Amino acid sequence: MKLIVSNTSGVPIYEQIKSQIKSAILSGELAENTALPSLRTLAKELKISVLTVTRAYTELEQEGFVQNMRGRGCFVMGSSSELIREQLIRNAEEHIREAIKSVTAAGITEKELHHMVDILLEEHQNG
Repeated sequence: MKLIVSNTSGVPIYEQIKSQIKSAILSGELAENTALPSLRTLAKELKISVLTVTRAYTELEQEGFVQNMRGRGCFVMGSSSELIREQLIRNAEEHIREAIKSVTAAGITEKELHHMVDILLEEHQNG
């Protein structure tokens, strides 16, 4: 995972770090029990303060995305974490809302939609 921060984006750097790590966890790019870079390593790579990285990691831990193990580092929580599962459900709901807008705009009936979903689920299950 490559983190990119910008001093000119108007978004605090710790928030940029937190957002990118959270996205990587939710997308599966960062798997359960994966160790995040150490505070000092990430601060050095991004040329920022250790305190900035600490704030990002602390907030990620408070939100249930990572677990800080004293002396060992910070590790990604699994999708069994209730907070991560809740976030994944929220993301799914957002995507479904967008899909419903597209379906409505295309004039697709409810029956056609159900048929489409059945086909897509079957494709997904069959790999």
